Amino acid sequence: MTDTRQRILHEAGALFVAHGYHGVSMREVAQAVGVTKPALYHHYADKETLFVAILEYSLGDLREIIQAMQTEGDLRGQLGVLVGRLLAQRPDHWVGLQLAAELKHIAPERRADFEGNYRRVWLGGLGQMIAQAVERGELRTDLSPADLTRGLMGILYPLVSGPAHPGREAVGSALLSIFLEGAAPR
Repeated sequence: MTDTRQRILHEAGALFVAHGYHGVSMREVAQAVGVTKPALYHHYADKETLFVAILEYSLGDLREIIQAMQTEGDLRGQLGVLVGRLLAQRPDHWVGLQLAAELKHIAPERRADFEGNYRRVWLGGLGQMIAQAVERGELRTDLSPADLTRGLMGILYPLVSGPAHPGREAVGSALLSIFLEGAAPR
């Protein structure tokens, strides 16, 4: 990916998070990146294509996290990798996760494609690890792996949203403990 494309994704993502899908124009993206509108359209045919590209790019990061988590032998280690990777980046890096609510503004077929990829890569990857942890006796069996996965995602969302702050590492550690203690076998 070229530096220009990377800058476009970064600047457009920040604008979409700040103002929502309908609150951002391609002119504003071009100005933020420092390129002309024709140059922007050379890279992305329209706003929806740009928006979907931001989301798809974020899936690549999530795929890398899942792969890194798989190198650990137990759930605590896997989730430690997850929290560490989330904390290694500023929250604005995780723009794809922050923009999920804006999916309603894109064409249904594109939305369905992205949601399918998201479920397969992120939810599927996390869900598989959670299910394996249940099988190993590391997590409760009275809750479904799907419910445990949703709970984990809900607990960790503050790490990828809002502004960066000095206490994020402590928050990440506390949130991980809350999940592991609440989901521990009874």
